[in-house]
Amino acid sequence: MHRDRDLSREDAVLRSMVGAMAARGPDEEGIWRGEHALLGFRRLVAGTSNTGAQPFEVRADGRLLGAVVFDGEVYNADELRADLAGRGHRLTGGAVAELLFHAYLEWGSGFVTRLVGMYAIALWDEREQQAILVRDRVGLKPLFYAETEAGAVFASERKALLVHPWLRAAVDADGLRELMAYAGTPGHAVFKGMRAVKPASFVRIGATGISEHQYWAPETREHEDDMDATVATVRALLEQTMSLPTFAVPDVLLSGGVDSSTLTAFVSRGRPEDAPVRTYTVRFGDDREEFQANEVWHSPDLPYVREMVDACHTDHTEIVLRTADLLDPLARTAVLRAKEIPNPLGNMNTSYYLFLREVGRRTSSVLQGDGADSFFGGMGWVHHPGVVKSKNLPWVALAALDAGAPTAGLGGGMLKPGLLDKLDIPGYSAQRYRETVSQVEHLPGESGTERVMRDLFMIHLKNWLGTLLPHDETIAMSAGLEMRLPFTDHRLTEYVYNIPWSMKIRDKREKGLLRAAVADLLPQSILDRQKSPYPVPQDAGYPAALCAELSRMISRPDTAISEFVDLDAVRETAANPAALWPGDKVSAGQAWAKRSHVEMLLQLDEWITTYGVSVEV
Repeated sequence: MHRDRDLSREDAVLRSMVGAMAARGPDEEGIWRGEHALLGFRRLVAGTSNTGAQPFEVRADGRLLGAVVFDGEVYNADELRADLAGRGHRLTGGAVAELLFHAYLEWGSGFVTRLVGMYAIALWDEREQQAILVRDRVGLKPLFYAETEAGAVFASERKALLVHPWLRAAVDADGLRELMAYAGTPGHAVFKGMRAVKPASFVRIGATGISEHQYWAPETREHEDDMDATVATVRALLEQTMSLPTFAVPDVLLSGGVDSSTLTAFVSRGRPEDAPVRTYTVRFGDDREEFQANEVWHSPDLPYVREMVDACHTDHTEIVLRTADLLDPLARTAVLRAKEIPNPLGNMNTSYYLFLREVGRRTSSVLQGDGADSFFGGMGWVHHPGVVKSKNLPWVALAALDAGAPTAGLGGGMLKPGLLDKLDIPGYSAQRYRETVSQVEHLPGESGTERVMRDLFMIHLKNWLGTLLPHDETIAMSAGLEMRLPFTDHRLTEYVYNIPWSMKIRDKREKGLLRAAVADLLPQSILDRQKSPYPVPQDAGYPAALCAELSRMISRPDTAISEFVDLDAVRETAANPAALWPGDKVSAGQAWAKRSHVEMLLQLDEWITTYGVSVEV
């Protein structure tokens, strides 16, 4: 977009940018050319909101008003369509893109407050010569932008922006800090010169430059409901959310935990016997025959999954992965390309991608339970006194406590000491913590645990989910699959935000309130099951293979990260794979933290080498 240049014949770069997102939208491609704006689109056919070709151009009496592209779902499209029709708008068809532009014509940029759903929107107003970029309230759909000498550019993925000749793949010290702290700083895109549209915000690009505007945040108010009323309201809000057509998806990622089992129970109700819900679970074929419980992974998923499958009569698929699959360089490269940036959750990301790729061969959209742990008190670190007192991003604080390496963050354990000192990852993450909690409004007299837990709710909403959701979304989309996350509905979020912590841990249990709200839907064993995170392989061959790969990496003369790492520390780690595996002397938390340093280093090397990333520290 550029107000002063004729772009109508300059679409070669746009086509390259659109092509960079081919995996994200394999079904259709569209291009729109205006004098001062070009729009492109890739489409994955999944759900109801993708009806109609995009980009969508709007005219009135032959005069161009503008054009719009969007990605995602607008849950209340029918209500908005009826409202606009009552106000005299004549919509030509069922395209939600057209609906969005008419909502903008009626309410201006305030139209965003009327949307319910998951969406990223880019709208060009020909009359005002301005663009509006919008993200949904929780940030389920990603959207990035940059200002260049050739004009403003935007895309759903970083890789599409990096195709533009005026942008380059460069990362400075703050970008490394963002990676090593897994900070999820709202608006931060890691690469220099690039920004993310913040969740619950829109960006206006026009004659006066670029401006950001937040249109939603949970509002602090006194919670007046007693326990019974609170349980009933949470249930009613879940019923309301699950009644939306967009969540009538007969496919669920089922782990046997409370969250995914709740979704399975909801969508199974009333299903005819000849059209059961389809559920999917991942398991690891090289695991020990007997599950080894520890302080992080408390129980195996499969017994609980199978009980839920029997209870709801689902058509179930177990997708089996082996250690060799997680080490497959093609799979790991595909994951890094999907995520676009390295992160410390290496084997989880690879197994998740392979899992979703198999699911994507069977369906194009699936329900998933993310958000419930963040909002209802299911994250393990909120029950860790040392983490709660840290006044730092809890995952960074927990990694420091587990690994005994307070300066390394998540993935920096083998960086050169001088570089670690310069990055000051704990200081960076503490600053990000302060920035987020400074925006929290507290009730008069709110103190102690209740005050801290309100702060941590916002940390989860803005920082943790700000990183987790875009990563999961891009991995899913690269596998041809759109995720639907009912627990992130903003109306449920607004209510749960103000519920006192003492109620959320009803019966002194993590997610005790949520368990009570769905108690009639689930088998007792699942209601009683302690939270267990996404599974990892219980195969000591995996850390051994990681260490062997680490040795090979530093032995190469062209290793991209040799100037950034402490080679002695790398060699010591590579020689001791037992430190990456829980045992008598190594806790599960310690092993995970150590593995995160190895996973991050391997990804950084490939990232710099394969994508030509310039590290400028």
